[in-house]
Amino acid sequence: MIGLNFVYTVGGAAFLAFALLSASDRGNSKRWGNAAFYGLLATSFWAGDLLGDIGNGVLVLGLVAVAGFKLMGRGTQATTTDTEREAEAKARGNRVFLPALIIPAVALAGTLAFKYFPAVFDSKQVTLVGLTLGVLLALAACYAWFRPRPLTPLAEGVRLMDSVGWAAVLPQMLASLGAVFALAGVGEVVGGIAQGIIPDGSRLGAVAVYALGMAGFTMVMGNAFAAFPVMFAGVGMPVLVGIWSGDPIKVAAIGMLAGFCGTLMTPMAANFNLVPAALLELKDQNAVIKAQIPTAVPLLLANIVLLYLVSFL
Repeated sequence: MIGLNFVYTVGGAAFLAFALLSASDRGNSKRWGNAAFYGLLATSFWAGDLLGDIGNGVLVLGLVAVAGFKLMGRGTQATTTDTEREAEAKARGNRVFLPALIIPAVALAGTLAFKYFPAVFDSKQVTLVGLTLGVLLALAACYAWFRPRPLTPLAEGVRLMDSVGWAAVLPQMLASLGAVFALAGVGEVVGGIAQGIIPDGSRLGAVAVYALGMAGFTMVMGNAFAAFPVMFAGVGMPVLVGIWSGDPIKVAAIGMLAGFCGTLMTPMAANFNLVPAALLELKDQNAVIKAQIPTAVPLLLANIVLLYLVSFL
C-alpha cells in the first residue's frame, strides 16, 4: 500500500543527495556540518521507525547541536551564472512557473481520486501521497522542458536549503512540541483558564477565546500545528463541541485558519517571516511581519465571524 512509506522514501532520498552534495563542496568551510544535518534528516526519514524513541531523541539532539553550534554555512557550488539566469528568464517569461502548478493540481486530484482505491493508497495519507507525486511529476516536466544537467535540480535544492538553514525543520519540531504539551495536560490547564474567562452562556465569547487563543499560542510557539493540540483540547472540543454542539471538523479547520493568522505576526515563525527577510537582504528583519499584520488582523476577525456563523449549523 502506498502511504507515508512512499513519502518518507522520497524525502529521505532528497536529503541524502543534499548531504552528499554538501560534503563534496570544498569551497564551503562548513560543508561537514551541512552534510551532517542533511544526513541526520535522511536517517530520520528512512530509519526513524527502527531507531525507537531514544534513538530519534538522540537524532534530534544531533540536529540541535549542529544548528546550535553554528556548524552550517551556505554552499558555493553554482549551477548557472547570473547572465544565464537572466537569459532564461527573458526567454521563458512567466511560463517558467507552469511546472510549479503541477504540484497543487496533482495533490488536489490525488486527494479526490486516491481514496477510491483503498487497496492501493492509504486513505489517510492521500493528500501527502498526491503532493509527493506532484513534486516528482513537476521535476520530470522541468527535466523535459529545461533540459538541465542531471544534478542541477538537486544542487539548486541544496542552495535553497542552505539559505533557509536549520529553520527548515522548525515546523516539524514545533508541531512535536504541541503534541508533547497535549500529552502533558497543558490543554486542560489552558482550558480551565479559558473557561474562567468566557462569559457564562456566551457562545460568541467562547468562539473569540478559542480563535484568539489559537492565534496567540501560534505567535508564542511559532506554528499553528503546535498550538492546535493545546487549544482544541482545552477549548475547542470541551466547549465549542461539547457544550455548544459545534461541528468538530469546522471548529478544527477554522481554528487552524485563525492560528495561521498568528503565524503572519510572529518572529517565532522564523522560516516564514525571518528567512525571507534574510534572503531578500532587507534592512529590517521584521519587515515581512510588519507588511503582513494589516492582512492578518482583519483575517483573524473574519475567521471569528466565520467560526460563529457556520460551526453550529
